[in-house]
Amino acid sequence: MSHHEAQEVLLALLDPNRSLWVATTDTTDYAPLTGEHDVDVAVVGGGITGLTAALLLLRRGASVTLLEGSRIAAGTTGYTTAKITSLHSLTYAQLVKEKGPEKARLYGEANQAAIEQIATLVEELGIDCQLRRAPAFTYTLDPAQRQAIEDEVAAAESLGLPATFTTETDLPYGVAAAVRFDNQAHFHPRQYALVLARAIEAAGGRIFEHSRTVDIDEGGGVVVVRTEDGEVRAQAAVVATLLPFLDIGGFFAKAHPSRSYALAARCRGAVPQGMYISVDSPTRSIRPVDLDGAPGLVLGGSSHKPGDADDTEGYYRDLEAWALETFDVEAVEQRWSAQDYVTIDQVPYIGRCPRTDRVFVGTGYKKWGMTGGTVAGMIAADLISDRDNPWVGVFDATRVGDRQAAKRFVKENAQVGAHFVKDRVQRLRAGDAADVAPGDGGVVRIDGKAVGVYRDPSGELQAVSVTCTHMGCTLNWNRAEKSWDCPCHGSRFTSSGEVIEGPATQALERVTVDGSD
Repeated sequence: MSHHEAQEVLLALLDPNRSLWVATTDTTDYAPLTGEHDVDVAVVGGGITGLTAALLLLRRGASVTLLEGSRIAAGTTGYTTAKITSLHSLTYAQLVKEKGPEKARLYGEANQAAIEQIATLVEELGIDCQLRRAPAFTYTLDPAQRQAIEDEVAAAESLGLPATFTTETDLPYGVAAAVRFDNQAHFHPRQYALVLARAIEAAGGRIFEHSRTVDIDEGGGVVVVRTEDGEVRAQAAVVATLLPFLDIGGFFAKAHPSRSYALAARCRGAVPQGMYISVDSPTRSIRPVDLDGAPGLVLGGSSHKPGDADDTEGYYRDLEAWALETFDVEAVEQRWSAQDYVTIDQVPYIGRCPRTDRVFVGTGYKKWGMTGGTVAGMIAADLISDRDNPWVGVFDATRVGDRQAAKRFVKENAQVGAHFVKDRVQRLRAGDAADVAPGDGGVVRIDGKAVGVYRDPSGELQAVSVTCTHMGCTLNWNRAEKSWDCPCHGSRFTSSGEVIEGPATQALERVTVDGSD
C-alpha cells in the first residue's frame, strides 16, 4: 500500500467521527513531494501553526515550502472546538505564582495578540469563516471553587487582561462563580485554514500533502527535511506537527498527550452566545455555532491519555447524554475527538529547538491551539526573519523548568515507565482472535505471540504488531476511533498500521494470519 493510499484509508476510517469543520469543507488535493527542492524555509505541518508561519514568512520575502503528512487542517486544527481566546481555563494565578507577573503578562499579551492576528487575516483575505466576537467564561458549579475563580480574576486583572468576576451567564443553569473575558472570538477553523493555504500559494509558496517527514538533518548551514519520496533543503525549518517527531528536543518526555471529545448539536430556539469551559470534573466546554442557519452548539468534555481508556465510546455517550439533559437538542450532527499535548509547566514550548540553530518548534498548547498555534507561527516568523519578539522568553523551547516542573516531569515519566511493566502483563493476557467481533479490534495471541487485530465489517482480519514504532510501548485498541493508540507518548495508528499522528513516523509491522491480508 502506497503512502497516498494509506492516507485515503485513514480518511475513510475517520469518516464516522469527522468533525463539523471537516464535514463542511472541501477536500484538498495537493500533490505529494517528489525529488529535491531548495527553499529558504521548510515548514513541516499543515495546521494552524504551520500555515500561519508560512504565510507570515512569505509576506516578508522568504521562499517557503510546506509539507503535510495527511491533508491541510485535517489533524488537530480540524478537530478543535475552535475557541479563539486568551482565557485558558484557570491559568494566570498559577503563572503569576510560578513564573512571575512579567512572564504571566507576556503570556496573556501574546494570546491576545493572536486573537487580533487571526481577525486581521480574516479581514485582509476576506475569509468567510463565521468569525464572531464573544465573551469567554471559565466557570464552576461548586461553591468550594469560588476562591480559585476569584484568584484567577484578580491575577488576570492585574496583568491588564479583560477579566471580570461574575455569576451571570446565558447558560441554562446557574453557576457558583465565573471569570469573564470580553471581546474574544470563535470561528470555523478549517474554512480559515484552507484560505490561508490558498494565500500561501498565491504568495508563491508551495504546499505538498501526503508527504510525511521522516527525518531532519542540520549541518553546514543547511537544514535537510526528508520525506519518503523527496527532500527539501532549506536555510531554516519550522516543525509544526503537534508534537515534534524524531525526539528533537526530547519533547515527548516534557509534554504528555491528552485526548478529549466533542459533538455538534442542532438545537431548537436560542442557544448560549458566550463561550464556556468548566473547572469541574468532567470538564464541559460550550460554544455557539451556526448550522446552515439553525442554532447549534459545539459541546466538549472529558479527557484521558490516549491508550488509557478501555471504553472510549463511553465518553461520547456521556457527552451526548449531558447535551440532551441540558439543552434543547434537536439532533446530534457530528461527533469527534482530538488530541493535544500539555507541557510539564503548562506553558507551550515555542522557538528555537534545543541543540539546533535553524530548527524552530511549537508544541504543548494544552488544548488552546487556535491562539497557541498562532502565537507559535508569529514567533517562528520573527525569529527566522531576525526580528525581535517580546514573547520569546516566556515560551522558550530550550527552557529546563523550575522545581515544580521537575517534580511533574518525574511523575509523568514514571507513569510512562509503569506502562512498560503493564504492557508485558497485557500481552500475557491477550485473548483469542475468534472473540473479536466485526468492526472491533483488540490484542490477541496468535501462535504464542501478542498481535493487534481488527476485524472489518465483512469479517476479514487485519493484523499488526502492537509495539509502537516510537519507543516500543504496547498499543491499545481505541474502539471509538478504530485506531491503535500509544499510552506512553500519544502516537496513533490506523487499524492497518499507518501513522495517524506522531511522534512515531514509521508504520506498524503488518502480520499475516488466517483471514488477513
